[in-house]
Amino acid sequence: MKAIMLILCVFLGRGLLNAQDMQVSGRVTDKNGAILPAVSIQIKGTNKGILSDETGSFKITFPMGSNVLVFSLVGFVRKEIKIENESIINVVLNSDDQSLAEVLIVGYGTEIKRDLTGNIASIKGSEVANTPVANFTQALQGRAAGVFIESNSGKLGEGIKVRIRGTGSISASNEPLYVIDGIPINAASQSGIPLPGSSATSSSVNPLADINTNDIESFEILKDASAAAIYGSRAANGVVLITTKKGKSGKTSLIANFQYGINRSTGRRKFLDAKQYISLLREAATNSDIRNGLDPTKPGQYKGSWLEFAEGRLDRYSGGTDWRTYQTDTDWQKLAFNNQSRTRIVDIGALGGNEKTRFYINGSYNDQDGILVGNDFQKLSARLNLEHDYNSKLKFGLNIGLSRTVVNRIAQDNQFSTPMQVVALAPITPPYDKNGAVNDRPVTTYYNPLIELDNSRDISTAYRNIGNAYLSYNLTKGLAFRTELGFDLGNQDEDVFYGVKTEAGQSVNGQGTSFWNRNLTYNTNNYFNYSTSINARHTLDFTVGMSFQEYKNDRNYVTGHDFPVDALKKIESAGKIVAGSSSSLGSSFLSYFARSNYKLRNRYLFTVSGRIDGSSRFGKNAKYGFFPAVSTGWIISEEPFLSQSRVLSFLKLRGSWGITGNADGFGDFKQLGLWGAGKYAGSSGLVPTQLANPDLKWEKSKQIDFGIDFGIFNNRFSGEIDYYSKNTNNLIYDVPVPGISGFATQTVNIGSMQNKGIEIVFSSTNLDTRLFKWNTSINLSKNTNKVTKLDGEQNLVSSNDGRFFNALKVGESIGIFYGPKFAGVDRVTGDALYYVQDGKVTNDYNAAGNFTVGNPNPDWIGGITNSITFTNFELSILFQGVFGNQVQNGAGAFMSSSFDWFDNQTVDQLDRWQKEGDITNVPQLRFSGGNGTGASSRFIFNASYVRLKNITLAYRFSNSLLQKIKLSTAKLYITAINLATFTKYPGWDPEVNADYRASNRNQGGDFYSAPQIKSLTLGINLEF
Repeated sequence: MKAIMLILCVFLGRGLLNAQDMQVSGRVTDKNGAILPAVSIQIKGTNKGILSDETGSFKITFPMGSNVLVFSLVGFVRKEIKIENESIINVVLNSDDQSLAEVLIVGYGTEIKRDLTGNIASIKGSEVANTPVANFTQALQGRAAGVFIESNSGKLGEGIKVRIRGTGSISASNEPLYVIDGIPINAASQSGIPLPGSSATSSSVNPLADINTNDIESFEILKDASAAAIYGSRAANGVVLITTKKGKSGKTSLIANFQYGINRSTGRRKFLDAKQYISLLREAATNSDIRNGLDPTKPGQYKGSWLEFAEGRLDRYSGGTDWRTYQTDTDWQKLAFNNQSRTRIVDIGALGGNEKTRFYINGSYNDQDGILVGNDFQKLSARLNLEHDYNSKLKFGLNIGLSRTVVNRIAQDNQFSTPMQVVALAPITPPYDKNGAVNDRPVTTYYNPLIELDNSRDISTAYRNIGNAYLSYNLTKGLAFRTELGFDLGNQDEDVFYGVKTEAGQSVNGQGTSFWNRNLTYNTNNYFNYSTSINARHTLDFTVGMSFQEYKNDRNYVTGHDFPVDALKKIESAGKIVAGSSSSLGSSFLSYFARSNYKLRNRYLFTVSGRIDGSSRFGKNAKYGFFPAVSTGWIISEEPFLSQSRVLSFLKLRGSWGITGNADGFGDFKQLGLWGAGKYAGSSGLVPTQLANPDLKWEKSKQIDFGIDFGIFNNRFSGEIDYYSKNTNNLIYDVPVPGISGFATQTVNIGSMQNKGIEIVFSSTNLDTRLFKWNTSINLSKNTNKVTKLDGEQNLVSSNDGRFFNALKVGESIGIFYGPKFAGVDRVTGDALYYVQDGKVTNDYNAAGNFTVGNPNPDWIGGITNSITFTNFELSILFQGVFGNQVQNGAGAFMSSSFDWFDNQTVDQLDRWQKEGDITNVPQLRFSGGNGTGASSRFIFNASYVRLKNITLAYRFSNSLLQKIKLSTAKLYITAINLATFTKYPGWDPEVNADYRASNRNQGGDFYSAPQIKSLTLGINLEF
């Protein structure tokens, strides 16, 4: 009996003991639903505590009687929660200082901004939401220090350049790596199709235009090596991490956004009217005749002269009207622009869920007319993001984005069929004949681009599917595993047709081309994350994993001639198949990575990371590369001697060093010896086509960064100052090889390049009252680029325009303008003058020396944003600036050429030299005289500008009204993009990069390039 009683007591005691213990689990987030890792969770009155894991989840056991949990995290308000009978609680922490407490995506994890030792620029999706642009990168202009974004022109859906801390390569890609929800995507512009019988191609297509800006929750731009090295061989140009929107537990919200706007060009050029055109043309012809020995005072001198020839052409170009009375005065520039250009955007979505399952779903339609005739853009997109908590350990989710993009495209900048080259036509020519048909040669000076509108088409249709599925499992306290599988599938079809009236189709009875391109990328990431805290003094998290990515591209095209009628435009109707090709490319990456973050006493920060990458793109002797990084930070304001300061709220010093690589943009098989088909006498055989290089290796960038982060007066004023130096070695380049080898070039590693600069970021809360708030954010950065080494030749100037080059010169920036230097006009003769190498001048263009005469790379870039809230009104104003760069007007030799031929001229030619003693920079007009028309610094201009990039005025309707109409939120707003531009550049727009020649080296060119789009859009945002 005693034994039975003893056993009962033991079990009863154990039951009572267990009854005194409690277990509570849950998740910690901020007020926006973002997860908060590494939150300290203490049992009040004891030393016992834990940290939330990387998903914000926690589980803690404590005895009855100690039923108060304390949640704390630097940058958030400390929170105490009394536990009654709950077993699951979800905790929301309010920000104490939003800027320091912001949770950032850092690549395979998250980190609080306060604890960063690298340099990451973060832009919230809400800052760029509802910006009516075709490509989301355009909405980022001026918003991040050290990030230079430039559109080639105002053509919709085409090239946009993004440079993070300068240009680092001469042949490989200079674009950053884009990662959406953890999956790297294909962001390389798709090259245009070849046009048979011409060296030109249609314009390239930018695949980033497929992504809906309003689906994006945040952008994190990894700039220094410490932040980016976790992406190793593809991070030398920086990394842009894009996080799409997620659902939130609670009431389901329905969101609708509608926008309607008008589009115009940012600038116009002034050209001669009919009277001016005739007067200057006759003057130029007379001047040339006098130089040929003719005397204008003697009758009969002009038989067979330039003047007779010019007036004969005026008879032809006037199209049957009387040019002598200026009967026709056509402003051809107006005809290039679409005055009915509109934008229509609709977004409809929903988000919500419960504690177990959360969702975000959205559909969008974007329809934009271009400012140029014949150019428009349509995008239909949809997104579904789901995540589900199976239990406290297991979570999985799915992100899917679909899009269909259709672009009506126009020809490249260097073709007469592009709308902008219509300005070359004579103003005395009527655009249409008596029957209403478009005038063409021999009536017009050159080919009339208006013919293309009704007699050709170039339609690019792209289907894009970007998605990933993931699973996260908490193995044990502080240790979690995550696996991801993602894909990026894009199909692009281009349908091109030129009718019998067009320049391309006239001689071949119609020409059609069908082009098809498919890109497939799939990626898997698998990694562990472990985090722990020891005695509340030591905090450690560690990430280790692997990644595999494979890319494949397939493309083909076929071209046909001889169509029976223009109404039949498909290749099936072609009488002859005259050209065609198909190709397949592919590459793969296998990677292993690790990162460790250590924090001591909440103020000493250390980060170490490393990545090993293997790539099929490099030689068998250099397939693998190692990319390490180390960084440290010291939060000085946490030290006892500063912790009580009433002025200094936050002060952190940071430093980092690391190596990143570049493995994109130069081709997939450059390391291999290739063979192809050779044809002879009707038979085919194998012939060598490429010289192998088994030692071809990565471009490697070594970067150091020193930074200081500060906040004063309770962080009312805060900022960052960074200095960096990035040295890139093993530059990849195709160098000439001896002809005896049987090849023209070989891809090798030849040299090095340096980028160094400073970045300044400053934010202030100017006013903060109950009714009025005013915040200002400023970023300013300077980058200096220099080619430091080129093996063999120290100057590579093979890319040229006549004698004018975008050159590679050791000691100079990439792509500097190099060629003859214009010295003005001889006051006695009116001759154009040029400098020779010894500083003297000459009127002989061929005797002129070559000089560095400009730089397309800006010295400084920046932006300033003011956000003002007054009662229910919101006003946001963004100015963007680019300073210290030059642009070459490649069309200057035609449109500003001292009337060298029949092209209409810009009005500055009215200031030409006419008599001895005239002081001007416009040489004497000489028809077919080549006076000052050679490519030189005469056509180089300062392209610095300040632009009112974005101004948005919004009104939020009052809650009392919203309750009556059953709405949660209603906002009416008007947004202006590129509303005003302040510049001395005389062209259409200083933000320009002629598409037909744009490359790493060839920058800053303007060749009848379209100006940027200025838009005014009215919108309304509703939430139910």
